[in-house]
Amino acid sequence: MPDSPISASPYEVLGVSALASQDDLRRAYRRLMRETHPDTGGNAARFNAVQVAWERIGDPDDRAAYDRGRPMLKSDDSPFTWAPQPRPKQADTRPRARSYGHPGGWRRERYLVLMREWVGRGESLDDPYDPALVRSAPIHLRHLLADALAEEATARTLAALGIGFTVWHDVSTGPPEEKIDHVVLGPTGLFAILSEDYDEPVRSRRGELLGKPLGEARPMHDLSVRAKIVSRAARVKFTALLIVLPDDALDEPFTVLGTARGATTVITRQSTLPALLRDGVPGAKVIGGNALFDVRTRLQAGIRFV
Repeated sequence: MPDSPISASPYEVLGVSALASQDDLRRAYRRLMRETHPDTGGNAARFNAVQVAWERIGDPDDRAAYDRGRPMLKSDDSPFTWAPQPRPKQADTRPRARSYGHPGGWRRERYLVLMREWVGRGESLDDPYDPALVRSAPIHLRHLLADALAEEATARTLAALGIGFTVWHDVSTGPPEEKIDHVVLGPTGLFAILSEDYDEPVRSRRGELLGKPLGEARPMHDLSVRAKIVSRAARVKFTALLIVLPDDALDEPFTVLGTARGATTVITRQSTLPALLRDGVPGAKVIGGNALFDVRTRLQAGIRFV
């Protein structure tokens, strides 16, 4: 059960009310441990989620802290927050990727506006990222924040790729919600990337993502349409289109889905993204030599931000 704004609460995982007694909580936990244990045919992911849920609210003190919105800190934990974090002092002196734009910025701003509207005018909103408040918010608000966090996580990964890469964040392709989260140029090609958090595993079929949280959405098709807009504006061709998901959302490190408008389409775990960009997407054409500088110049002139 990841720390995501759209994750199920421990109470939802255990199938009990937030007002359940400690005895009811314990009985639900023991029942689910038997039902979900892999040795008896249960689901391993759900088994682990039940364990994590119990760790968070099984002890009365931990439960009280969770209900207040701030979990109790262990000795090696840092304060829990979904608020933007200040950039840490640079310990690694190696050059980082050149970066333009504000990753997750549009979704952060949209979240704050809608959260204020949901709370209501005249009501105090001391901390819009308070976990208890976020958990009580409508799903579309929590999804905005979850996707902002996903974009920021990808941005940190991209920054560590090194000076050979250039990254543009929050690239406009029309209405703000129809943007490309990251455009990445490096020795292995030009990539259009979406960072998503659906809070549930997804699968692929016929070049597209499928899953309960997606409904009728076609994220890879949408990314292809948006990449075409940038391609025409900057007169460039994308090497690959990637959708980045949390590690536990995919069974495989990455999957090549096919091609769209000449670009290879891929879904990948967050942890696999650096290797894919450094080593190149299997089967995709590599950009090299003077062409790399020409593409960068065209992108700098043609990209607009939301």
